[in-house]
Amino acid sequence: MLVKFFNQLGFKDVYGQGFPSRWMYTDEKLQKINGTPELDKCIKMLFDVRLFIGRFPELDGFIDALNQYLVFDKWQVIRNNTEITFQRADKVNIPKSEPAKPAATEPVLDEDAFLNREFQGISLDDLSLGGTITEVLNARLAEIKSCLSAKTHLSVIFLSGSSLEGILLGTALAHPKQLNMAKTAPKKDEKVKPFHDWTLSNLIDTSHELGLLKDDVKKFSHALRDFRNYIHPYQQVSSNFYPDQHTAQICWQVLKAAIHQLTVNKLS
Repeated sequence: MLVKFFNQLGFKDVYGQGFPSRWMYTDEKLQKINGTPELDKCIKMLFDVRLFIGRFPELDGFIDALNQYLVFDKWQVIRNNTEITFQRADKVNIPKSEPAKPAATEPVLDEDAFLNREFQGISLDDLSLGGTITEVLNARLAEIKSCLSAKTHLSVIFLSGSSLEGILLGTALAHPKQLNMAKTAPKKDEKVKPFHDWTLSNLIDTSHELGLLKDDVKKFSHALRDFRNYIHPYQQVSSNFYPDQHTAQICWQVLKAAIHQLTVNKLS
């Protein structure tokens, strides 16, 4: 989809083996069209109102977020009904705002308290994911413990993230009706996507909606998902991300907590 998008801006790329990461590819294309009329066209395509039918507040939120950067160049994106235009600003104007307050429905979660929780006797066998995948996942859990002892922090993060995704996907495959009927189930053309097209973010949010994961594990699972994205070296360099033992322990704790909650909050 990224290749198709940028090819509409004059590129002639073909997706295939050896293709760079999505992040690197997008960054490269944006650098090439920056300062050209194609950049205007790119922004208008990105904010095409037809892509946000039923989600117009979300579209306006994206525009507001981009405008926070454009303000320093004295430009802003304007949505006038269905038309996306650009308007020159006379000066840089950053409005004052009240400090953000935690939502009443989302309690502040204590990282230290989360890390200190004990999860004794967690077992993938209780999740009924199937013999073969359970065997593979159990081997990964054993490898994570070895990586923690060896202080190979990135290995712990990547193994924990991929194992969490495998466990949640296995849960979805075991309970397709409940997952497909959830409000947060990802859709395309008004139809729920097949499970192999769900992202880890989709799996986390839908598991939370169904009560399989509680607020604390949902929050920290998304953090683990973000850490796992640093599997791309250039993204790690760009973000100056160098995890330590504490980060690795958090990721391992998230995985254990998720297994515990999935076991306790089983779907019938």
